Amino acid sequence: MTQPLSTTQTTTLLSQLQAMTTVVADTGDLAAIEQFRPIDATTNPSLITAAASLPSNLPLIEDALRDARAEGLVDDRLIDRAIDLLTVRLGLEILKLIQGRVSTEVDARLSYDTDETIEKARELIGLYKKAGIDQSRILIKIAATWEGIQAARALEAEGIHCNLTLIFGLHQAFACADAGVTLISPFVGRILDWYKKSEGKDSYPIELDPGVVSVREIYGYYKLHNHKTEVMGASFRSMAQVTALAGCDLLTISPALLSELSKSTGELPRQLSAANAGHAQTATLTMTKEKFDAMHSDNLMAFELLQSGIDGFVKAREQLTTQLRQIAGIADIQP
Repeated sequence: MTQPLSTTQTTTLLSQLQAMTTVVADTGDLAAIEQFRPIDATTNPSLITAAASLPSNLPLIEDALRDARAEGLVDDRLIDRAIDLLTVRLGLEILKLIQGRVSTEVDARLSYDTDETIEKARELIGLYKKAGIDQSRILIKIAATWEGIQAARALEAEGIHCNLTLIFGLHQAFACADAGVTLISPFVGRILDWYKKSEGKDSYPIELDPGVVSVREIYGYYKLHNHKTEVMGASFRSMAQVTALAGCDLLTISPALLSELSKSTGELPRQLSAANAGHAQTATLTMTKEKFDAMHSDNLMAFELLQSGIDGFVKAREQLTTQLRQIAGIADIQP
């Protein structure tokens, strides 16, 4: 007699993952968010720029430009304000589709300026409050430079919750925990890409995948030392990377991988839990700027990827600036 299939054999991997991890949509595509209905959603300048290219979002762009003009702004100040307004408007549309939080990123050009980052974060929160959204539903996303982490420390003290992004090194994770930030986003795929190029390898066994190993180390350290900062794995290249981190606090996943997970079945064992964090580094570390800078300089991978990540977000904003200038009918004057 044929034995009936077990529940896990017939339940999708996505459903099993959602039972142990908060699944976050890594997209600004409203249709994808509506399809997968994640708890949270996260955006970045690249995703905002991609979303702004969708014809369905043109009304949001036009509204942002109109409101920026109503404030009496022109030229570069008009476009900068319109980008902030557009970013928040997309966040508002996303919040209509989810139960949890949306991450909204501070202008990456401010990544090394603590005071300006704080001011911009307050502006963004103010726009959400004006729209009737409680700040508990917003995560202000900041690049995990030393200056960004200190901005997050001050913002958390004000009750503004932060998502520190572009995490590539343990020193960044240690500093974020010390600063009491709400959430960090270690980038799995970009770490793998860097090591593949650096070591001339085509692939790694999933247990030795450098990006997966990095998130497991951070997660273990946080749980072992009872840090309240949540860990959200990000930047995935494959479904195997996602499932290797099942049980992580949160995972932010692209629509393509969410679709793949929703169509796949089989047993998905839990990989991470507070109970198995005992293998993590046992010593607690309190970061100073000098210690952070020294560890950052010694970690070539983190050093290169943090800066290239910031540069990429700045470039995406420049692309969005060009797009909005064209829509607004403003000549793009080259220096």
